[in-house]
This record gives sequence, structure tokens and C-alpha cells, in this order.
Amino acid sequence: MIITVTLNAAIDNTFAVPHFRLGSRHRAVEKNAAAGGKGINVARALKCLGQPVIATGFAGGATGTRIIEYLTAESVLNDFVRIGEESRTSTVVIDPTTGQQTEINEHGPVITEAERELFREKLLYLARGADICVFAGSVPRGIPADFYAELIAALRKQNVTTIIDAEGEVMSLALRAEPDLVSPNVVEAEEIVGREFGDAEDLAAAPAELCTMGARNAIVTDEHGCWAVYGEEPDVTMHVRAPVLDPVTSVGSGDALLAGFVTARYIGLDDDAALRYAVACGAESTQHFGAGTLDPAAVDHLIDKVQLTAVTRPVAT
Repeated sequence: MIITVTLNAAIDNTFAVPHFRLGSRHRAVEKNAAAGGKGINVARALKCLGQPVIATGFAGGATGTRIIEYLTAESVLNDFVRIGEESRTSTVVIDPTTGQQTEINEHGPVITEAERELFREKLLYLARGADICVFAGSVPRGIPADFYAELIAALRKQNVTTIIDAEGEVMSLALRAEPDLVSPNVVEAEEIVGREFGDAEDLAAAPAELCTMGARNAIVTDEHGCWAVYGEEPDVTMHVRAPVLDPVTSVGSGDALLAGFVTARYIGLDDDAALRYAVACGAESTQHFGAGTLDPAAVDHLIDKVQLTAVTRPVAT
């Protein structure tokens, strides 16, 4: 079983608005409403790929009820802690004429200490039957910055593989707990290491820097695919490029990529095959209007078009 954790779950409303301009009146040509948040997007993609997954986190108020209803309608197994405050709503406006995306994300609810402890108990219970746990996305107010780190350390004691995709202080502290894999995007990775990546050489070094901060393995995603480092080969970065496709939207493509990697490792593929499969999933997801949506047959057709290159780096001393 695979667990995905979404502490700041949301209802994601995505609108397609041609020629979008601030301050103007528009009519959407397409709308999609779904349960959202990074971990939920990963869970949806895992379900599309036929993997056993359960989504958990916090859900509150009428919005929280809708989150659970949406997931249940998609046959995504879920077990959320109900909270007193209302879960958040997020809005994405996509201009199909330019490909530009505008996102508006609410802060989300305030979590009480009692609710936090209920979630900890639930996660440790679910972990008894799990092989992998994916922590993804922001944390709501009331959650301490080291909460992910604390949970990762607890799950490691239960021999559960831990994966995290977060940002800022939350991610920096989680790295100290030595998760098995971290998967930030370029901007998130820049924030964590404290510098901008100016060229391909910087990008090739980025996953290794994350490993020196505590991660056992690291994937840094970008708009073309990803850069990855594994502990067994500390002086080699794998650069993986997706085939060029005309995207409907790139919202959630990094979550689909991560779901693809988790799937590949769960079914026993080696590192290189897992990376090819992951990037194929991320690319295929851009063909759908809705984060975390995938066509497994289309993914299979893309795998051979994924380019994988080993980049040798000097070993840090």
C-alpha cells in the first residue's frame, strides 16, 4: 500500500479563459473542479496507474466534505481527519492561447493540537500496512514547521519508505530526518539550497546538494523533465528529458511525475527505468485538463521517447 499525505487539502477550481487579462470581464470556456493539493494529485495519478493508494490529511467543513466526496467518486481510497475549521479552496486560471497560468491559493484552516495528534495516530496506524508514504504540499496554520520531519522519523522506524515534496523551512527541516527521496521543483530547490541555478551545471549539482543536506536520493523537476541523484552513484546526475508535447496545461505535472516514479519503484523497476517512466507520466499528464490525470496506455507509448543522460560531476569533498 502507498499512503499520500495532504495536510492542506483543497477544492481546486480550474478555469480555461482565452486571452485572460487582469481587470477585464471574461467567460470561461472550460471548468474543472476536483479535490486538490499535491498529495491528492499524487494519489489520483497513482490510482490512474493502477496502484494501491490511500489518501489522508485534514478535511474540514463543507469544503472538506466535498473533498472526500470527490475522491470517493474517483474511487480513490481515503481516510481524513475531520477538523473544526473549513478546508481551503484554490483557483487556477489557464489562458489556452498563451499557456500562462494564474494561481490563487487560500491559506487554509488552523489546526488544533488535538487535531494534529489525531492525525499522527491515524498515520502511524495506516503505516502498519504501507510500503511507501508520500508527504506533499504545504502545511496549514497551527502545524509546526518540523511536523513532516517528525513523521518521517517515526515512519522510518516502521520501515516505511518516505518521500517528500514540499518547500521552504518545512522542507529544510524534513531533510534532516533523512527521507528516502525528495522531489522539489527548481524554484523550491533554489530556496532550499539558498542560491539560483544559472545553467545546466547548476541544475546537475542541485540534487547532490539536497543529498548533502540529508536526503538519501533527490529528484529536481523542471519544465523539461528532471535531474536526479542516487546514493549509490554520488558523482553522477541523471538528466531526464520528456518528449516535446503541446500541453493543455502543466498544472500538476510534477505530481504526476512523482506518482510515476513511486509506481515504478513499487513494481520493482530499476532507477533508470523508473526515471523514464516518471518523466513519461509527467509529460502525459499535460495532455489533460485536471491535475493528476493520466492515461497509462499513452504513458507506455511515450517511454521510448524519453531521453536519459548521465552527467558526471566532481564528488564534493
